[in-house]
Amino acid sequence: MAKTCFLVKIDKMPKFKVRKRNRCRICGRPRAYMRKFDMCRICFRGLALQGELPGVRKASW
Repeated sequence: MAKTCFLVKIDKMPKFKVRKRNRCRICGRPRAYMRKFDMCRICFRGLALQGELPGVRKASW
């Protein structure tokens, strides 16, 4: 989990727009970010396995 002060820092607008970086809203991770769900792959997988994300099912074939 990200620290509260870190999450506040993320929400502030950067000095220049090109410095904006997509980050996971849950843990603050900058890499492996999925725009559609606004979170990283690790948080996405955890919530999907718990059934917290509507319309997402585990693939099996």
